[in-house]
Amino acid sequence: MVVVKELNVERLEMAASMLKAMAHPMRIAILKHLEGGKKLTVTEIHELLNIEQSTTSHHLGILRDKGVLCSKRDGKNTYYYLKFDILSQIVDCLHSCTCE
Repeated sequence: MVVVKELNVERLEMAASMLKAMAHPMRIAILKHLEGGKKLTVTEIHELLNIEQSTTSHHLGILRDKGVLCSKRDGKNTYYYLKFDILSQIVDCLHSCTCE
């Protein structure tokens, strides 16, 4: 007898939303820099990627709103980090599939 788990449509929609948020070259780069439990500020990320701070904030906002990132305020700084460490496996998979 084969037991088939019922698909939870709400969870599938949430997963699709997270993947859509990640599906941008700069956002993938941001996620790559946040692997391994790293916590970085907007300033640190924009300097690493050599893009405008406002652009960086925009991408971070999308990733946070879709549940990919979390943020924590510490004094004047807000640190961004992966909400789930396992998300780095998606980034690694993309890197492996696209690099020789």
